[in-house]
Amino acid sequence: MNRRAVITGIGVIAPSGNSASEHWKTVVAGENRIAPITHFDASAYSTTLAGEVRDFVPEEYVDRRLIVQTDRWTWMSLAATAQALSDAELDPAGLDPYRMSVALASSSGGNEFGQRELQRLWSGPKRTVGAYQSVAWFYAASVGQTSILHQMKGPSNVLVAEAAGGLDSLGYAARMIGRGADVVLAGGTEAPLGPYALTCMQCSGWLSRQQDPARGYLPFDADAAGYVPGEGGAIFVVEEEQHALRRGAPYVYAEVAGYAATHDGRTSRPRGDVTGEQPSKYLAAALNRALERAQTSPEQTDVLFADAVGVPAADRAEAEAIRTVFPDGVPVTGQKGLLGRAVHGSSALDVATAVLAMREQTLPAFGALPNPAPGCELDFIAAPQRAAVDVAAVAARGYDGFNSALILRRPEGVSQ
Repeated sequence: MNRRAVITGIGVIAPSGNSASEHWKTVVAGENRIAPITHFDASAYSTTLAGEVRDFVPEEYVDRRLIVQTDRWTWMSLAATAQALSDAELDPAGLDPYRMSVALASSSGGNEFGQRELQRLWSGPKRTVGAYQSVAWFYAASVGQTSILHQMKGPSNVLVAEAAGGLDSLGYAARMIGRGADVVLAGGTEAPLGPYALTCMQCSGWLSRQQDPARGYLPFDADAAGYVPGEGGAIFVVEEEQHALRRGAPYVYAEVAGYAATHDGRTSRPRGDVTGEQPSKYLAAALNRALERAQTSPEQTDVLFADAVGVPAADRAEAEAIRTVFPDGVPVTGQKGLLGRAVHGSSALDVATAVLAMREQTLPAFGALPNPAPGCELDFIAAPQRAAVDVAAVAARGYDGFNSALILRRPEGVSQ
């Protein structure tokens, strides 16, 4: 059976804004949302910049009783889910619960909640933690809370592949649609801006130490010096196409047309020692397989959203992979240089930008447009431009060798 997976709803909580529309406006305007960290005093850290979610009020989306049981990353996930369901005009209560699933990505779990409880454990005389510590910090907490809240009882999962998981969740969602699910919630959010979480990220050696927000995160640039962390992400309603049409979904953004993932089998080293043939080779393989599974070609691809990690060796490897797959060139964009790299949340946010670009038929500019380093010369989009955006590719990589690629296609024969 040919069961196609389509995106019918989008929710965004990110440094770019707390809705899909706010996010798109920020992206098109090219606004830099990177700034000094305010969640805690980061002055003692070598990394002091981040892309933080501003003006987020969880009480607008989440019951207060659930707020005390969960972490900030789950609040953002539940809020983005509520937006996505509203956007799709889909009420889960009216559907078969066993034909709905949740497939979200997470890398860091409930950092803020976990740190607070562990500090209480080791600094107080009672040596105790709260009852909700056992679930709030867990990397699958958002999947569990979402499936319970919306009574989605089909097979659910959490994808963990550092920054590649946001694409893996959509690939998993498409697979579940093919196996009989009608609705899958996919995507991911992250909230890794706490003392312990930042310490963990710094151990990779990939974080930028720049102090100037305008120069903090410069992927593919001659002055690239690592990435700036971020938080937030995006959640999607993924539906079986005929199910969406039968119920009268108000809008179909894109088909999840192709997906592939590879692993280069190597452990990353500090300061981006990801040189050599393998990283380029395996990312190229993921892109080629995703294109093949989408039954499309490099020549038909209108835009590529790059991983753009900002680590010089990793940038060179990605640029080499892109040139290998797209020998005739492809317009390249990506906004992490203006918003920060929110692990899984950023790859999900790239998907949101891609499907909004299809809706608006506009190619957004590459954020923090680079002065390309040697080996990083690509067809970067210098300014937003009206264009046919029918096929979009999204690339993402995760620390320690994960590579994922997703192909999105503007649906044919569906009212836009």
